[in-house]
Amino acid sequence: MKLSIIIVNYNVKYFTEQCLNSVRAATLGLETEVFVVDNNSSDDSVNYLKPLFPEVHFIANSDNPGFAKANNQAIRQSTGEYVLLLNPDTIVGEELFRSLLYFMDEHPEAGAAGVKMIDGHGVFLPESKRAYPSPWVSFCKIFGLAKIFPNSPKYAKYALPYLDENKQHEVEVLAGAFMFMRRAALDKSGFLDEDFFMYGEDIDLSYRIVQSGFKNYYLPERILHYKGESTKKSDVKYIKSFYGAMLIFYRKHYPESSFLMQSLIKSAVLGKATLSGIGGKLGFKKKPQVKHNRLLILCNEAHFEQAKSALTKLMPELEYVNLWDLDSEHVMDAICRRNQMKGFTDIAFCYPDVRFEQMLLFMDKMVNKKTNYHIFNLQNNCIIS
Repeated sequence: MKLSIIIVNYNVKYFTEQCLNSVRAATLGLETEVFVVDNNSSDDSVNYLKPLFPEVHFIANSDNPGFAKANNQAIRQSTGEYVLLLNPDTIVGEELFRSLLYFMDEHPEAGAAGVKMIDGHGVFLPESKRAYPSPWVSFCKIFGLAKIFPNSPKYAKYALPYLDENKQHEVEVLAGAFMFMRRAALDKSGFLDEDFFMYGEDIDLSYRIVQSGFKNYYLPERILHYKGESTKKSDVKYIKSFYGAMLIFYRKHYPESSFLMQSLIKSAVLGKATLSGIGGKLGFKKKPQVKHNRLLILCNEAHFEQAKSALTKLMPELEYVNLWDLDSEHVMDAICRRNQMKGFTDIAFCYPDVRFEQMLLFMDKMVNKKTNYHIFNLQNNCIIS
């Protein structure tokens, strides 16, 4: 077996379905196996997904053991030369796995590879490439020096913003949302540390892969990661969970600094909680209302009414709904007319009329925080946004 793909699902069956659709398209003709580990979802995920994807190996847990343990369950059963950890809220392009396999085969020193992740607006997610959160790197991140000096390798090392996101780089840390690993490196470094329930396990594993004598690489191959860290970074609960995971990392790899980092992290969490409370009282916490004025649907003309009906139910305030007819126009033509596209508040791709590679390229080239991208699945009338 060339590649084993592992997805951990927890109450996101529709995201997982779309992820598996993209994985199925990307694995066509390749020697692969796919595992979905369900952490005791309450939305009947396994019964819903099993008939749709008979080729997938499902592992149904009777409790929620956490991200690390769930992945390890599947890793132990897998047989691939390479192992991919993939989040359920992702979409991959049809050619992605071939590109990654070629790169890894040509670079035997590579223990793991990560990719360029974009969010639901096409915006690059900085967690795609990172450095070790050493005490100094963490200090700069916690106290804002990284934001003040974003182009400085000294102060902004955590997310490496000074490294071109569209070029290949050797990096230290890869995101657990997409971690493409060589089996030999994984066997040498050990699997995910199950002391991490959620967050931090990817940093720890990245660290151990490098300590085992391999290199980690960032490749500018794009995937869609709907949620991403950016949607949670201001949430106090997320802050506590993330920095709690960092403390486990420090105790393990920087024991001489763990007490100092514990004090800094407590200060950061307290500061975030205070600011969040003040912001709530002053009314700053309210999210700006999303405007849905004008929608563009990319599909074959025969599917336009079906898509329009479903999408207008989701966004009843829409004033205009336009068709980009794929019977007469190419998806790439829309990218060439980017100025014309700026007037749309929402853009919907109809699957399978639009290939996943085309969706990703469109979003990457048409980045706009004010534009909401949607995928409408013609097969089940489901909308993923």
